[in-house]
Amino acid sequence: MKRIEVTVVRIYITEGGGLLRDLLRRLHDEEKVRGVTVFRGITGFGRSGRMHSASLVDLGMDLPVVVEFFDLPERVEQILHDLRDVIPAGHAVWWTARLNDGE
Repeated sequence: MKRIEVTVVRIYITEGGGLLRDLLRRLHDEEKVRGVTVFRGITGFGRSGRMHSASLVDLGMDLPVVVEFFDLPERVEQILHDLRDVIPAGHAVWWTARLNDGE
């Protein structure tokens, strides 16, 4: 099995404010990453300490969201540079992984 090194990126944001839509559009249309998955959280908080949470009574549109993608390390470096105006400081983490890329 052939393996290649990739970089996985995880971006932590909330649903509100339109950032998710803009980020996904740029990752798809401009950066053309290999693929993106969005995970919707049921509760979470960040540096501000403000709790973002869903309950049965109030299903607000400001829930935590994780946007995850991967690509070749040099592509990810360029993508993160290109998105520095979109991704809030302290909201992205990344690490090296291996991808099974065929035989």
